[in-house]
Amino acid sequence: MIELEGVPELVDPVMVAAFEGWNDAGDAASSAVGHLHREWKGEVFAALDAEDYYDFQVNRPHVWLDGGVRKITWPTTRLSVVRTSGDRPRDLVLVRGIEPSMRWRSFCNELLGFAHELGVEMVVVLGALLGDTPHTRPVPVTGVTSDADLARTMNLEESRYEGPTGIVGILQEACTHAGVPAVSLWAAVPHYVSQPPNPKATLALLNRLEDLLDLRVPLGELAEDARAWQVGVDQLAAEDSEVAEYVQSLEEARDTAELPEASGEAIAREFERYLRRRDGQPGPAGGTAGEAGLGPEPGAVSPYFRDTGRPRPRGRGPGEPDRPGGDREQERPSSSPGAEGPEEDDEGGTEDEG
Repeated sequence: MIELEGVPELVDPVMVAAFEGWNDAGDAASSAVGHLHREWKGEVFAALDAEDYYDFQVNRPHVWLDGGVRKITWPTTRLSVVRTSGDRPRDLVLVRGIEPSMRWRSFCNELLGFAHELGVEMVVVLGALLGDTPHTRPVPVTGVTSDADLARTMNLEESRYEGPTGIVGILQEACTHAGVPAVSLWAAVPHYVSQPPNPKATLALLNRLEDLLDLRVPLGELAEDARAWQVGVDQLAAEDSEVAEYVQSLEEARDTAELPEASGEAIAREFERYLRRRDGQPGPAGGTAGEAGLGPEPGAVSPYFRDTGRPRPRGRGPGEPDRPGGDREQERPSSSPGAEGPEEDDEGGTEDEG
C-alpha cells in the first residue's frame, strides 16, 4: 500500500531515478541522484519493502551501532522530494536504490504508483556503462526514449536497442506502456578505469540533466573531485607506456569521430550553453556541470583513484558486446552480455541505446 502522508503538493514534478548494480558503472548514476539529494536537502518519504524485491544473500543488510544499540539497515529503494532553486523552481522526486533481485514488474508498478499519486510529469532514469572512451575527453552522455514524439521534441535518440537489459530499461518501458513520458540518460565510463567512484561521469550526467530539465544544479565540490579523479588516472597512465599508448589510440578515434560535429552550428550551440551556465555562477566553486571536462590542475592529488591492478589495454573485438557496469558483489567479465545503453562503434562513438 502506498503511503504519501506528509508529502506537500508538488510543483511540476519530475521523477529522477538511479539504481546501483548492472547499469551503474563507476557508481556514476547513483552518485548523481545522491548528489541531488544532499545539495537540495531531500526528505525521504517512502521506502519499498526490501522483503519483496531483494535477495539478501546477494545484497546483504548492514549492522551498525547507534549509541551502543545494534541496528540493521536493509537494502532497498528510497524516495525523497527536493525543491530545486532558480527562477523557475520545480520539485524532483528522487528514487535511489539497488537493482532488485526479483519481481521487476511489481517493482516498476510500485514506482509508477508513486509517480501517479504525486502527479509526476516525466521520469528520467540515469545509467552508466563501460565503454571504449578515453578518460581525457568529455564524458559522452546519450539521451534516449521509446517515445518517438518525445525524441523529436527533446532532441533525443529513439531507442533501437535489442539484447539483455537492466532495471533502467525495464522501468523506461514500463513508463512508456503506462503513458508516462520517460527518458534515459547514459554516461560512458572508461572500461580501463571502472573502479568507483567516477565523479567526472557523475558531473556529466548532471550536466545533461540540467539541459533536459532547464535547471541549475549546485555542484559543491564535485567539479574539484572530477579534476582530482582525472589527475589520478593521468598519473597511472603515465606510469605504464602500454596504457598510455592505448589511451592515445582512444583519443585519436574519438577526435576523428567527432570531426563532423565541429561545425559552426555546433560551436555556436556549445557557446550559448556556456553563456547560459555562466550566468549566476560566481567563483571557481560555482562552476557548472558543463565544465566536467576541464583538465587537471598542476600539483593536484587524487584521493579518488583506486588501484585496481594493471588496466586491460584493449578495446572491444569485432562483434563483442558492450560491457555494463559491474555488479556490487563482483565485477562482470568483459565477455558478459551487452548492457542496456548506447552501443559503441569501433571508434568509440555511440549509435544506439535502450
